Amino acid sequence: MKIIYIVLSVLCLFGLSACSETKVESAAVTAITIERSDECHLCGMIIEGFPGPKGGVTHKTDNIARKFCSTRDMFAYYLDPEHKRNVKQLLVHDMSQVPWETPSDDLFIDARSAWYVSGSSKSGAMGTTLASFAKQSDAFAFSSEFGGEVLNFEQVTPQIINGF
Repeated sequence: MKIIYIVLSVLCLFGLSACSETKVESAAVTAITIERSDECHLCGMIIEGFPGPKGGVTHKTDNIARKFCSTRDMFAYYLDPEHKRNVKQLLVHDMSQVPWETPSDDLFIDARSAWYVSGSSKSGAMGTTLASFAKQSDAFAFSSEFGGEVLNFEQVTPQIINGF
């Protein structure tokens, strides 16, 4: 009988917590799968088969991953005021963990906390791109080898993107 009261108590607690008015946001996307036929959301180019970091964006209103052939195109999309206010999550490859020629879909990181190298000698799908890294030290090491300026997320501006 004691077990029945315990089970009923636990069920009541779960029921009461379900009635709470606290909104829970949907789970964040932590990886993006780039399929063979996926096109860049900005330029329409097929994404697969090109070198360099890719990007992904989800909006506050849905969990649809908008995929980009390069970090440059992702930032061009994000920095447009029409889109910026609706973005929930941005993802980029950590290029310290993947080969430049074939970045892996399971190694995306939060773009807002990433470090970027602008103006390096490495090319991405659309030519010059922003190399993305989880650690600042990796960005500086890349910059030492391939040139370019190390930037944080907030330092990436339309002027930098349009200067490519």
